[in-house]
Amino acid sequence: MTGLSRLVATTAFKLSLAYMLVAALFAGGLIAYVGASARGLIDAQIGQTLSAQINGLSDQYRIGGLRRLQTIIERRSAQPGSFLFLVQGPGGETLAGNITGLSMGSGAANEAVEATYQRIEDGEGGATSASRAALVKVMQLPGNNRLLVGRDLEERERLNAVLNQAIRWLILALVGFGGVGAFFVARRVLARMDAMTDTTQRIMAGDLSGRLPVSGSGDELDRLAQNLNAMLVRIGELMQGMKEVSDNVAHDLRTPLTRLRNSAEAALRGTSSKAEYRQALARVIEESDGLIGTFNALLMIARAEAGSGADAFKPVDVGALLADVQDMYEPVAEEAGVALTADVPSDLQVDGSRELLSQAIANLIDNALKYGRPKDGAPAIHITAERDGASLRLSVADNGAGIPPELCARAVERFARLDESRTKPGSGLGLSLVAAIAHLHRGQLRLEPGAQGLSQPGLRAVMDLPVLA
Repeated sequence: MTGLSRLVATTAFKLSLAYMLVAALFAGGLIAYVGASARGLIDAQIGQTLSAQINGLSDQYRIGGLRRLQTIIERRSAQPGSFLFLVQGPGGETLAGNITGLSMGSGAANEAVEATYQRIEDGEGGATSASRAALVKVMQLPGNNRLLVGRDLEERERLNAVLNQAIRWLILALVGFGGVGAFFVARRVLARMDAMTDTTQRIMAGDLSGRLPVSGSGDELDRLAQNLNAMLVRIGELMQGMKEVSDNVAHDLRTPLTRLRNSAEAALRGTSSKAEYRQALARVIEESDGLIGTFNALLMIARAEAGSGADAFKPVDVGALLADVQDMYEPVAEEAGVALTADVPSDLQVDGSRELLSQAIANLIDNALKYGRPKDGAPAIHITAERDGASLRLSVADNGAGIPPELCARAVERFARLDESRTKPGSGLGLSLVAAIAHLHRGQLRLEPGAQGLSQPGLRAVMDLPVLA
């Protein structure tokens, strides 16, 4: 396909031509309407003038008879102008006037009708002109005589010629300028679409770093490019997350799988008593439960990030939810020697899944129980929920060692475990799951060093969620 044929085949070119055609038809119709109105106005004015002329001449006929009328007609016919006069006798012979060869259309009495005529040219031996058009009125006189008064339509014909020429030039100008405009518009759009196509081809080839060009004009192509670029950013993040998950699964699950195999191999190789077999199987079951928990957490994160379950959201009473989670964890906290307190509101609701939100809060409390122990003093966990404009700020704070600010973002990543937490049980997926649940509920998870109301430094995990009005 050649460059010109590609331009002609573009939607922009076709739309431009369609708009040009509509504009040409509208402009032509408007000029035609104006012309028809002007012609109607001219005809009406001529008709009024003819009525005045014929009424005046009929009065003269009543006063002085046919001879007086002939004298007046002869005098007026000799004057220059566009008026036409004719007096005919009973046999149709011309008694006075300046026209001949009259051919009239049908019409009602005293009604102005169009006719063709030949005008008697003065000073040329009675020669006649070519046939011309006129608007005439006829009046029947006593004695079977007939009086005709008319007006030449040359002015109206000149107006028609001017309007017809204007329509032709307008259509030619619209077609010319419209075609040139359509060419340049299509060329510009095609250039931008070609740039987008080149970028998408690189992306399809595997280069997810490519971005669609944005001209900065803010038009629909810019908005499309911006939305697609945002989608590409999200796809890149998901692909990077998938790669990291694959790497982390291969790396972090290798150790428990190795322990699982070694336990089974050791049991087969060196175990002789039933009790030792039972102990080896218990270790295998424990390792298997850990692996199952890890895969369940990964599956739940994947479902949350994919938006699964969002269509079944319903209003959730935050106060009742926090009260239930607090009741569930109070015995565990007492056994661990941790003071668990909560500020539970009674009038806050969010649109979401009660089960997933309970899981997220439980993960935050579980993390605080594991890692929120201070070097000196009694450990404490404080749960709060408060409204901040259109958002709900739900936080779980501890008074432990906290996390350095530069490591807060990394702590939310999958399988991320800081050095001081590697000696404790866990898979490094708890905060990742909380972040995914917050994102599913159109919110976000933030980790803030320092806990309000508790001894420093501590850590404050905050979920910002949209609150129901």
